[in-house]
Amino acid sequence: MPLKAVLFDMDGVIVDTEPLHRKAYFKMFEEFGIDVTEELFNTFTGKTTLSVCNELIKHFNLGLTPQELIEKKRSHFKYLFGNDPDFDLIPGVRKLIENYYQNNVKMVLASSASMTTINWVFEKFGLEKYFIGKISGADLKESKPHPEIFELAAEMSGEDKNNCIVIEDSTNGIQAAYSADIFCVAYKSIHSENQKYDKAQKIISDYSEIHYETSTEWFK
Repeated sequence: MPLKAVLFDMDGVIVDTEPLHRKAYFKMFEEFGIDVTEELFNTFTGKTTLSVCNELIKHFNLGLTPQELIEKKRSHFKYLFGNDPDFDLIPGVRKLIENYYQNNVKMVLASSASMTTINWVFEKFGLEKYFIGKISGADLKESKPHPEIFELAAEMSGEDKNNCIVIEDSTNGIQAAYSADIFCVAYKSIHSENQKYDKAQKIISDYSEIHYETSTEWFK
């Protein structure tokens, strides 16, 4: 089966927003007086902000609406997005995207981030021309680890699932790809600590390990 489409997660895979999200979340926790442990925070990786905020309200029995938490976190994130000096694309990912593009591989973004954040990232780093579609998990009924987002992304590509690969970095995202029955490449990011990669078919820690030719070989 030849490789026809790549379904990319965004946070921790294309762009290094994980540290920004972390800072924004902890600023929000501080403002609302929520004591979130590292152990609890690690379970949020790959989930939508709405999903996380619903969990926080339930876990801490908060007398707040999800929207109040979301707005506060989003305002911190937006500030950091424009002002954090360390914010950049993950090393090697632009070269990989260009490599797939030059080989006529369709690319779809399938991220738990809001479409607003996705559009900010695409505009800031000039990624729009490479992708045929974008899906935000925030617009879906189910959140990763549910397979819905990758099933829709494969559908959007117009290709058979057997001709697609997913590139993910989180336990929830890898599980979503596994449940969707799509070949998954786990990117072992330094910012994705305590994630499980056992359900991925390939694990990489550097984008120099993957390009069109190697991706195609995996299907033989």
